[in-house]
Amino acid sequence: MGLYEPGQHDLYDGRFIISGSRIHQAGTLNDESPWDHMGNDGKNLRAVGGTAEIDVNEIENTGTFRAELELPEGAYVIDLEEIKEFSPCQDGGIAAYLFEHGDSGCGDANWPKSLLYVAGWGIGSATLNGEPLYEDYEIHFMVTQGMRSRDLVANYPLEGKSSPAGAVNPALQQLDFYIRSPEKNEANHPGREVFDHFFAMEVTWK
Repeated sequence: MGLYEPGQHDLYDGRFIISGSRIHQAGTLNDESPWDHMGNDGKNLRAVGGTAEIDVNEIENTGTFRAELELPEGAYVIDLEEIKEFSPCQDGGIAAYLFEHGDSGCGDANWPKSLLYVAGWGIGSATLNGEPLYEDYEIHFMVTQGMRSRDLVANYPLEGKSSPAGAVNPALQQLDFYIRSPEKNEANHPGREVFDHFFAMEVTWK
C-alpha cells in the first residue's frame, strides 16, 4: 500500500480541526525528581477532565493549539503562542502525514515510530488557576496511530517485532501533547526539569 503526501492531493486545503478528550496525564505537576512522565507501563497515569483543541493550517504553518484541563491541582491551560520548527522534518512547525519517533529519523525515540496525521511544535505558556505557571516553554502536539493499547499501556520497545512497522495499533488514534522546560535534568525521563505530558484517547475530526 502506498501513501500519498498531502500536497499530492488536488483537494488538500491544509486545515486540521481536531478535538481530543478522555485525557490522561503521566505523573503529576509536583512529582519529586527523579520521575517518569512517559508512563509507558500505564501505572503512573491519572484521568483528568477537559479537552485539547487543534485548529491549524499545515500549508501556512498557522493556527492554534489550546488545552483546557481540570487537574486535582486546579484549572490548567496550555497555549501554543509561537509556531516554530526545531528540526527540518517539522516542516515549518506544522506538519502532516509524516513518520516521527522510533527509528524514523525524525524526533526522539521515547515514542514508537508512528504515522503522524498532523503535528505541531513551538513555544508557549501554561497557567494554573489563572496564574502564570510556565512561560516560553517548548510545546509539541501530535495526532498519531495508537501508541497505547486500549488499557493505556505502550508496548514499546516491542520485543520480537516481526516487521519494520512501528510498535503501534493502527486501529486506534490518540493525541499526545506536552509542555517542557528549556532546562534539562537527566535524572528525569524525559530529561527535562519540567515535562508535563498528556494524551487523549478519543480524537474527533471536525
